Amino acid sequence: MTISAAKYVSITTYRRSGEAVSSPVWIAPLPDGSAGFTTGLDSGKIKRIRNNPEVALSVCSLRGNVAAGAEVVIATATVLTGDDVAAVQSAIIKKYGVLGRAIAIGEQISARFRSSKPSNAAAIKLTFGD
Repeated sequence: MTISAAKYVSITTYRRSGEAVSSPVWIAPLPDGSAGFTTGLDSGKIKRIRNNPEVALSVCSLRGNVAAGAEVVIATATVLTGDDVAAVQSAIIKKYGVLGRAIAIGEQISARFRSSKPSNAAAIKLTFGD
C-alpha cells in the first residue's frame, strides 16, 4: 500500500530547534504521483514546512497513533495557496466522498464569515523521493 492510499497519515514536521511535531491528516494522491492535504494557512504545519520542507509520513489511526514498526516515508512538502488549493481539495473529496465534501463545505462557510480577510485555505503538496 502506498502512503497516499492510507485513510489517516501522521505527518511529522520539524521546528527550527529540530524538535519533531506530528499530527494526523487526510491525504489524497494527485495525478502527478505526488499527494496532498489541506490545512489552514495560519497552521503551525505551514510555518514549520516553510522553515524545513522535509517531512516524515506514517500510516496512523484517527487520533494520530502510529503502530510500532510502521513504515516511515520521507517527502518534500510544498505550501500551495490560491487557485492551486482546488486540485488538492478535489482529490480529498474524490477519496473521502461525503466526509471530504462535508469538510470542503465547512471550509467554504468559514471563509464567508471571514469575507473581509484573505482566504485561509492552503494545501500541502508532498513529493516523494526515488
